Amino acid sequence: MKRILITSAIIATFTAHALAQSNNIKLQNTIAIEPTDSKAAIIAKASHVVPTPNQLSALKNEFIAFIHFGPNTFTRMEWGNGKEDPKIFDLKELHTDQWCQAMKTAGMKMVLLTVKHHDGFVLWQSRYTKHGIMSSGFEDGRGDILKELSASCKKYGLKLGIYLSPADLFQMEDAAGLYGNLSKTTTRTIPRAVAGRPFANQTKFQFEVDDYNEYFLNQLFEVLTEYGPIDEVWFDGAHPKTKGGQQYNYLAWKKLIHTLAPKAVIFGREDIRWCGNEAGATRNTEWNVLPFSENPDMATHFPDLTDKDLGSDEQLYKAKFLHYQQAETNTSIREGWFYRDDDKQKVRSADDVFDIYERSVGGNSTFLLNIPPNRNGKFSDEDVKVLNEVGKRINDTYGKDLFAGAKGAKQVLDNNLHTYVLLNNQQKSIEITTLKPVTVNRIVIQEDIAGFSERVTQHQLEAWIGNKWQKIAEATNVGYKRILRFPEITTSKFRLTVLSSRANPAIATISAHYYRTHPPQLQFTRDANGLTTISPKMHEFGWKPHGENATANLNKGVAIYYTTNGSVPNASANKYTGPVQIAKGEVKAIAIIKNEKGAIASETFGIVKKDWKLLAADSEMNRRTAGMAFDANKQSYWLSASNDAEHKIALDLDNSYNLTGFIYTPPAQFLDGMMEKGVIQISNDGQTWTDAETFEFGNLINDPTPRTHYFKKVISAKYIQVKATLIAGGKKALAIAELDFLAK
Repeated sequence: MKRILITSAIIATFTAHALAQSNNIKLQNTIAIEPTDSKAAIIAKASHVVPTPNQLSALKNEFIAFIHFGPNTFTRMEWGNGKEDPKIFDLKELHTDQWCQAMKTAGMKMVLLTVKHHDGFVLWQSRYTKHGIMSSGFEDGRGDILKELSASCKKYGLKLGIYLSPADLFQMEDAAGLYGNLSKTTTRTIPRAVAGRPFANQTKFQFEVDDYNEYFLNQLFEVLTEYGPIDEVWFDGAHPKTKGGQQYNYLAWKKLIHTLAPKAVIFGREDIRWCGNEAGATRNTEWNVLPFSENPDMATHFPDLTDKDLGSDEQLYKAKFLHYQQAETNTSIREGWFYRDDDKQKVRSADDVFDIYERSVGGNSTFLLNIPPNRNGKFSDEDVKVLNEVGKRINDTYGKDLFAGAKGAKQVLDNNLHTYVLLNNQQKSIEITTLKPVTVNRIVIQEDIAGFSERVTQHQLEAWIGNKWQKIAEATNVGYKRILRFPEITTSKFRLTVLSSRANPAIATISAHYYRTHPPQLQFTRDANGLTTISPKMHEFGWKPHGENATANLNKGVAIYYTTNGSVPNASANKYTGPVQIAKGEVKAIAIIKNEKGAIASETFGIVKKDWKLLAADSEMNRRTAGMAFDANKQSYWLSASNDAEHKIALDLDNSYNLTGFIYTPPAQFLDGMMEKGVIQISNDGQTWTDAETFEFGNLINDPTPRTHYFKKVISAKYIQVKATLIAGGKKALAIAELDFLAK
């Protein structure tokens, strides 16, 4: 049956190719679908949608950096409110050279700076607002972070991009603010002249826009002409709030960008898109040829980028336009986008970052990693350590091609994206033979997407082992790049076979690599009685770490050591031999194999829940009972009714504790009930409640991970109630996978 399916797919491939040839379809970035187009015709057109030169250049960046920096760095908030006094940006020193050196060492090619986040505070010396660095104490108001970073980028050979938030809370909240002020659309000249601050660039634009769009265009003109060259402009789609029905004139913005920064790609519009989450998750199949319901050049509505399936054949059949728009997989090295602290804010391990690198870059997307500077204007030591290690692993793994000098098609062995083997119904496979056996666990494949689009839909890798071909790995599409990860093998003969494709695929490069497996990352699980298990981490996105099951390594010389007193674990710490009792507090653990230490894992546990009792909950739905909010099982969750009622849950902790904070874990399975804001209440009798503290968690929808709120002062309580005052996304139900309370 499998052979029949493959044969059918191959026949479909060449039917599409023949149709494309007969219709003489030209390579284009966007292709319209006609109402009379058959399914085969649509797929034929899809196989001719290609990236622009700017998009291809951006894909070649592969690994780039985000820097979130601003008032939130000092207020410790994820999103500001626009009402912050600029002097709260209390920066004393700035070390952009240190940033760039760390990013360069990590293997990054470009950095994007949040020159204006949603709070409206600007990080450059703008002519058009005083809400920014010019009104702070940094360098007596004369500082310019964008200028300093631009100089450092040139010094270290990094490209520069800017994040300019369309949303602007200062312009909404200020009495003279321009956002949503209901101003009329009239002809405006960009840039608006400002006495004493002439522009060296004399380009002028005439646009029919309102006050806020004029303001935004003036800002764009400044950053694109005085700090460049700029290689990417990043428009965030997030809006903390809106006002006055404000609309954005993207067409005017785009014209200005294309004129002043002709090599720049635009994120959030026609060039680059969001991957659909902010947690580093990747799709098994990430297509960059996407269906659109309207011409993307003029579009006001873009596809739902959170769907699991964006570009399969079935999705393309619904299109009115096909357009190439690549993904950026964006996440942060720290918990949250802005720096908060070094002792409580978790930092991703090198294992984690390297895994995301391989899944994103090796999954037809770009990896955008945020590194937030601290309040001393530097990357923190732990972040730099991770970046250095990731860069070392990338270079050690992918800096050497084990197919160098091998026999096979020269076009795929020359590391050139524009030479290729064009497969057809006579040649479906490419064989490569090395001069002597090599040990590998990574194979990298690329298509010539600029000349032939992304066409492979299913492929497999085989190796000659035991005098026969054995399948080593299999995946779906390839596109710009696919990294196949598998347990190491030693052989001298390899075969790549394209099982199905949208037309004759052009395989441009095939290379072989070896990743030296490190001690596994660790994870903790604790039951309601406090019994804690430490085990190798299974990846939350369904991938096995480094292509193999790390649990098996426990029988191959891996030892685990842990501490509960806050100290760094080593081989002299407690050796883990089985579940241990942990009453509360922080646990740290490390795996060691042959004297090599893995990443330190840590987790702070709240008080044991064994004797907790439910006092009350406002409602329960679908057998998701309130007890599931504290059953020490993150896979279960309490779900309230979906209504306008006040959602709350009251607990008896069995004893009175001096509480220092709490942890809210949203359910991974239900994203429509996440608690964005709320109140902690306490009681002496479990009936009459008084407010103790309010809390707020930002960005839950895009990053539904456990959130910790530390109380401003210790709260002594036996009876405690959590009341939600706002559900993320305007939803009406509350969902809690786990509640944990931290105590002294």
